[in-house]
Amino acid sequence: MSAEDAIRRELVAAAHSAFARGLTHGSTGNISARVDGDRVLMTPTGSSLGSVTADSLSVLELSGRHLDGPPPTKESFLHLAVLRARPDAGAIVHTHSTHAAAVSCLADLDRADVLPPYTAYYAMRVGAMPLIPYFPPGDRGLGDAAEHLAVGHRALLLANHGPIVAASDVGAAMDAAEEIEENARLFFLLTGRRTRPLSPEQVRALAPSRR
Repeated sequence: MSAEDAIRRELVAAAHSAFARGLTHGSTGNISARVDGDRVLMTPTGSSLGSVTADSLSVLELSGRHLDGPPPTKESFLHLAVLRARPDAGAIVHTHSTHAAAVSCLADLDRADVLPPYTAYYAMRVGAMPLIPYFPPGDRGLGDAAEHLAVGHRALLLANHGPIVAASDVGAAMDAAEEIEENARLFFLLTGRRTRPLSPEQVRALAPSRR
């Protein structure tokens, strides 16, 4: 099996898992993986992550040029922007998961870091997650905003939309996306109660950098 075939299988397994666990619904959500420095596999447009197959993935260059397969997700420009900003990233997961999307609709959020770090796993896998202002679907301004913020952050929350996270590979990106959803769930469960998020010192002890 070639390296690309292995990545295709990993991406499809992650897509099916995300759908089965309710991190996406309908045809929402998309996943991409870097094959080499300039080629990217991506889930296709109009597809449910629950039915994606290894041979139905789109192949693009980082520039956005479509190389092979069906047309990519309409949010391909967002994935490519984050991958350009983070040459260390091997994969991107973008979901519309319920609790994280609900957080993205709230007023008076800390735009520099939307969710408190309630757990060590959130602090380690996600770090600080800033809010990107609302952009209508397909607005390329979203890609510009994401590319700027992704330089210093692994995860971003898109206002009235959902989270996007970059990581070393598909498995790590999925783990981080799930931590975002679980931390958002805790956020709502704890609303109205006194809470004790991890302190900045505790976060620093877990990871030298939250980038």
